[in-house]
Amino acid sequence: MTGKLAGMVFTIGVGVAALAGAADAQQSPGAAALDTSLRGAVERRDVPGVVALVTDRDRVLYQGAFGVADVATGRPLTSDALFRIASMTKPVTSVALMQLVEQGRLTLDDPAEKYLPELAGLKVIESFDATTGAYQLRPPARKPTVKHFLTHTSGLAYPFTSAIWRDFKPRAGETYPFGGPLLFDPGERWHYSTSTDVVGKLVEVVSGQKLEDYFREHIFIPLKMNDTSYNVPEAKGPRLVAQQQRAGERMDGAVELQKPQLGLTIAAPVGGGGLASTADDYGRFVRMLLNGGALEGARVLKAETVALMGQNHIGAVSVPALKSALPRSADFTFIADGRDKWGLGFLITTDQLPGKRSPGSLSWGGINNTFFWVDPIRGVAGVIMMQYLPFADAKALAVYDTFERGAYQIVNAER
Repeated sequence: MTGKLAGMVFTIGVGVAALAGAADAQQSPGAAALDTSLRGAVERRDVPGVVALVTDRDRVLYQGAFGVADVATGRPLTSDALFRIASMTKPVTSVALMQLVEQGRLTLDDPAEKYLPELAGLKVIESFDATTGAYQLRPPARKPTVKHFLTHTSGLAYPFTSAIWRDFKPRAGETYPFGGPLLFDPGERWHYSTSTDVVGKLVEVVSGQKLEDYFREHIFIPLKMNDTSYNVPEAKGPRLVAQQQRAGERMDGAVELQKPQLGLTIAAPVGGGGLASTADDYGRFVRMLLNGGALEGARVLKAETVALMGQNHIGAVSVPALKSALPRSADFTFIADGRDKWGLGFLITTDQLPGKRSPGSLSWGGINNTFFWVDPIRGVAGVIMMQYLPFADAKALAVYDTFERGAYQIVNAER
């Protein structure tokens, strides 16, 4: 496809999807203004496409879809599009584990190695030479607990959140079941990590079910999240948004297709990512949280458990705005550096910014620039889905900010 033709297809797709978004949204003045803002971001090519949803405890207040699902073909993006939500899987996994905690099948203070013996040999990096790769390990000061993994204070990391993990090469015979040795003693710091993969494995071991089966039976079916799964049925394949990224070594160019594209199946689902979902399905998940663990007569968590998950579980430790160690993610500038906290599966906002979520709101996102927040004080939640790298791209975050401010304008007008 020539560049000129691709541009024409993109423009046509934007127009079609923009009309679809306008039709889906309730056309209050606030909804119309939000339509205009999101459509404008697509028309400026800040982002290729976006689906957004606002809900209160009772109903969807706004939904819109704009732009294209595939920059190469111009396929219009629709409100029922399936997105790979990556780390927005983590709250689902955390809810699953808390169901098991409610049942008394494990406790937050249990050493995780009680259920996962492979964690018994974890070591902490005492020193690491970035030039030579030489390192020294030592035993941890304490055993990591279930809570340490729910709160990303276990000492684990990701290669894109840690230059040490990025460059670490284990010696012959050394194996690390969840990616590498610990960066620090459990409980001492917060560091975004593969910790929720451990949480997912705990769900599987304690429940005796594979993650996809457990999620389906205990979360997705009760909440009628019919379009959420690790493995996408072939019939739903045409609704899956293409995996995309900004061009260039630093991922700072125009958005293009990733190569190769992910398939419909996930060979080995993990708790930290991998689900495909829609804005509507995830909207049902966050509405369940707004309603204290229940939705339309189906209860998946006790109200006191949801409240517990939204409390600060890292004490005086703070959540830092991490620097990215790989181009696939920008720096974590969306975190209020050193002020935000972490609950059992969620970032907790501490600041009150005019026109935005309340302090105590819960949130997180996925690496392809999907995001959500839950504001228990105002009784409102938002879901916004894009599908391209790098994570926390400045233009994606700007669209997210515009959407959140527009959401509260709609809420304020309603009340």
